Amino acid sequence: MEQAVPIPQARTLAEARLYLALTVDGAGREEPPVEGPEAWTVRSGGAEVLVPYASEAEARDEGERFGIGPSELIDPGQWRLAGAGYARLALADDLEYSEEPGDERLFQRVVSGWETARDALGEALKFIPPGEDEVPAEAFRTAAGLAAREAEPDCFLRDRLVEDIAFYQQNLDDFRHLNG
Repeated sequence: MEQAVPIPQARTLAEARLYLALTVDGAGREEPPVEGPEAWTVRSGGAEVLVPYASEAEARDEGERFGIGPSELIDPGQWRLAGAGYARLALADDLEYSEEPGDERLFQRVVSGWETARDALGEALKFIPPGEDEVPAEAFRTAAGLAAREAEPDCFLRDRLVEDIAFYQQNLDDFRHLNG
């Protein structure tokens, strides 16, 4: 008898969406989450992820976009790459906004982009054990994560992550100061 493969579980809807975007080849259009007795099911391109209501509520209460504690789905290298991707989008939107000031939708995209970039790096930081200075090698579980670590190992040092998080926050603060 064949055993069913367990459905991956994300901490939040935001983590589920990112996980699907990172893992589903040619990710199809994401379907609206389906409510179940204890969790949502998020689907894209034939893949699905469960998001317990309790972990989503806890994350919202704590102001943690992607969830409490380190991710079990996305490794620190993937978080680093995602953060850089969100920052690139935020920067492009920021430049576009400077050409079209006053566009509220674009303003919100810039703010959300810098916040999400900052928060993604915060997720990589969660993998560093207390008293340690870097993300341990065993935390990298994916080809993309391992490649990110191999390409730029210094990006996974505590001081570097904290510095880069502060840089994204400063970009957000500067944008709000100039345009808010």
